[in-house]
Amino acid sequence: MGEAPKGLLSVMQKLKGSTELELRIVLLGLDNAGKTTLLKCLASEDVNTITPTQGFNIKSVASHGMKLNVWDIGGQRKIRPFWKKYLENTDLLVYVIDSADKKRFEETGLELSELTDEENLAGVPILIFANKQDLGTASPASEIAEGLNLHTYRDRVWQIQACSAVTGEGVQDGMNWICNNLVNRKK
Repeated sequence: MGEAPKGLLSVMQKLKGSTELELRIVLLGLDNAGKTTLLKCLASEDVNTITPTQGFNIKSVASHGMKLNVWDIGGQRKIRPFWKKYLENTDLLVYVIDSADKKRFEETGLELSELTDEENLAGVPILIFANKQDLGTASPASEIAEGLNLHTYRDRVWQIQACSAVTGEGVQDGMNWICNNLVNRKK
């Protein structure tokens, strides 16, 4: 991650011309996709001590009159039916995929498809992090986008971003996409 500004703080620093901007971001994906690791990376916290999320985590970061509220909701099969209870007033869906777990691509695709059909997410932009790109078995983001049929999503803006939440690679690019595409919609 080097000397570059990182995480949510840098996004907010770019947005400081906006006043009182508050964004509600819901972070979803199957269990073990790396959602909590990604959230900790965004908050510039240690990513070496992660435990599976039993329920949800919330991180709010305020700076320059803006606030990003990120809801990290567990991805275990028994928790997924409750995802829809957290979607009201969502400004952005961040969906995390384990790019190295090819056996679960179909399952994650079905979950994402069901989410995009939810009334509370109608037209809500989606940032898909194709996580774990640091692993040798990871599929490229372009291949995942094709497998998920992302090109058929015409009712919203979306972006797929290759990343590694552990190393931080690609995470800032996703945050820049949020800054460039979502913030202008909220003004």
